[in-house]
Amino acid sequence: MEYKNIVVAGGGVLGSQIAFQTAYSGYNTTIWLRSEGSIGRTEPKVARLKQIYLNTLEAMKTDPRAYAYGLMAKEDVTPEACEAAKAKVEAAYAKLKLTTDWDEAFNDADFVIESVAEAPDAKAAFYTELQKHTPEKTVIVTNSSTMLPSQFRDFTDRPEKYLALHFANEIWKNPTAEVMKHDGTGEKYFEDTVAFAASIRMIPLKVLKEQPGYLLNSMLVPFLDAAEALAANGVGSVEDIDRAWTISTGAPAGPFRILDIVGLTTAYNICLMDPRSKDPSTTKGKVCAMLKEKIDRGETGVNAGKGFYDYA
Repeated sequence: MEYKNIVVAGGGVLGSQIAFQTAYSGYNTTIWLRSEGSIGRTEPKVARLKQIYLNTLEAMKTDPRAYAYGLMAKEDVTPEACEAAKAKVEAAYAKLKLTTDWDEAFNDADFVIESVAEAPDAKAAFYTELQKHTPEKTVIVTNSSTMLPSQFRDFTDRPEKYLALHFANEIWKNPTAEVMKHDGTGEKYFEDTVAFAASIRMIPLKVLKEQPGYLLNSMLVPFLDAAEALAANGVGSVEDIDRAWTISTGAPAGPFRILDIVGLTTAYNICLMDPRSKDPSTTKGKVCAMLKEKIDRGETGVNAGKGFYDYA
């Protein structure tokens, strides 16, 4: 594996995190975006990530609880190492490129991480156009939260070099990278993707057969669905549902805090994929309506400063 030029397609909550972590790890990194408006929405996310990395490194000097695996090995943490890592953060921020130009982004890409909207039509259209702009060497992975690579391999011109690479949110401190192939993925590209994930200080998790939701979301999505249903049906308030979980289990965050981190737009797109969402009288219909109401007010989660909770 000799990847140098990495492109993340999409600057959403997770796309911006993946790109920043990749740039921090020393790769030439570009975020491809659909429009100038998307660039305007992505720039504040990248600036916020820079500040989070700097603040985390400063805290790591004196507080072991602040440690983030994605920034360095625990045994390497010293005040001097944290200062050196801060310089890496500044360099990553300065070098990270944002563009809407297909050829500029992809014509020398070694590795493309697709993180566009969690909607089948959007992903299929992206791959169809991508074929026109990538060289033969490019390996393509999807960061889809719930969809399978076999759904989209026929929209690429290189199914053997296409697979899934899924990250958890806040990847600098939750450093899992799930690697999943379809039955036509070449073993070399599967192993190269595992190695790439490790090279950006993620812990690779091999998914041995295609599974919607991989490992993490196969457990997480039903949990979030249950919480959304409780709120949408008026069984409990958002705050009490979260407290029921955090106080009873000792978990650091409840389901609605997690949804704010994931981003309500992603949650809404996943909700829409369920045919029951078309009927406003069903629980799924009520959940979609609850999410859309917040999205329409611009309350899309942590990056917007407000979701189910106010972060201002």
